[in-house]
Amino acid sequence: VQLEESGGGLVQAGGSLRLSCAASGRTFSSYSMGWFRQAPGKEREFVAFIDWRAINTNYADSVKDRFTISRDNDKNMVYLQMNSLKPEDTAVYYCYSGPPDYWGQGTQVTVSS
Repeated sequence: VQLEESGGGLVQAGGSLRLSCAASGRTFSSYSMGWFRQAPGKEREFVAFIDWRAINTNYADSVKDRFTISRDNDKNMVYLQMNSLKPEDTAVYYCYSGPPDYWGQGTQVTVSS
């Protein structure tokens, strides 16, 4: 199973980014997907979740109403649209699939004030 994130970068506060995660090696449409992030000196934390049918989603309180998770099972892709970005959103963002758990290598998001 491989998960490959893309779309990270440097953005000013208030800006937007769209992260993508390409999945391969398993029946993508059968598994829940999510995004986590890890800021320097902090533990990895949950950001967003989407179930295999894209019916149920869940968000961390810190990103609710700003971030939107979605998936395209035909393309084996999951996305994280991030709007109204804040400096505290700066972190490495990881794509997750499971259970069992699989992780991508991460993509850096930096939000400048």
